[in-house]
Amino acid sequence: MTAEVRVTDRAEPQAGARPATAAITTTGLTKRFPGGQVAVDAVDLDVPRGSVYGFLGPNGSGKTTTIRMLLGLVGATAGTHELLGVQMPRGGLDVLPRVGALVEGPAFHPYLGGRDNLLRLDSGDRTAPGRESRQRVDLALERVGLSAAARKRYRKYSLGMRQRLGLAAALLRPRDLLVLDEPTNGLDPQGTREVRNLLREASTEGATVFVSSHLLSEIEQVCTHVGVMSHGRLVFQGSLPELRAAAGLRVRIETTRPEAASEVLRRLGTGKPELRPNGVVAELGTVPSDQVTAELVAHGVDVRQLVVERPDLEELFVGLTGEGFDVDE
Repeated sequence: MTAEVRVTDRAEPQAGARPATAAITTTGLTKRFPGGQVAVDAVDLDVPRGSVYGFLGPNGSGKTTTIRMLLGLVGATAGTHELLGVQMPRGGLDVLPRVGALVEGPAFHPYLGGRDNLLRLDSGDRTAPGRESRQRVDLALERVGLSAAARKRYRKYSLGMRQRLGLAAALLRPRDLLVLDEPTNGLDPQGTREVRNLLREASTEGATVFVSSHLLSEIEQVCTHVGVMSHGRLVFQGSLPELRAAAGLRVRIETTRPEAASEVLRRLGTGKPELRPNGVVAELGTVPSDQVTAELVAHGVDVRQLVVERPDLEELFVGLTGEGFDVDE
């Protein structure tokens, strides 16, 4: 996929839309299913315009249900939300032509080829000039690397090819907002890198990208902001630097006397020390690292190595959600 993603010449905001500093906002967004199960619990999203916002969480944390509510595919039990400054779902007919979406994997007619599926989809867009339909479809197929398979029937597409066609559908028109649910699902490493580049290009040209993922490596490389879901609740929201800053510094000490070192740290008022085979680790809190060194030496604890560090993203997410994430492509 070498073609450039162009997101210029967008449709003007419709009447009733107000200037928005956020591309997506929700207030108390809640979804309760029959039987009392709460899938999404009072979520307050604030997605800055022009950002690449990573929406993270373990399976079953409420990510896809939230996305479906954002797009008006399911109704919310409580709360309100806006897309591009337009109240949803009331303003859906006006704002959704400015939104490209891929939710829970694409669904197309199995007996049609990739190009014919996109032509059929494009023909239903009342805001798209019909005379340019083939040009739009061919460009979208080129962007996602499916030009060579344009005539191949959808039922013969692999999972990765189906995902690419879904992305092509989202990119048929220049968009102000892209909402993508696991866009790299089923793609090989090369396809994943191509999607990553597409997202960067779209953001560079001014689109806001809201992308659900469980791959921390992808979020680190492409996203500017993150929201972390756990058991239906939004447990963190902010920029990546803010997420890293939310985790306090910790000290890792290598010594032959880990129990003694642990006792020194407790007296200093650090976080609860954790014994390791060759030393001890603890949250520093407000304790200066040079004071830790001085106290260890004063109490006769040999210090082979003392390192001050921040937890990596995987540790941060596990701490926020209590569950692990996939970290590889």
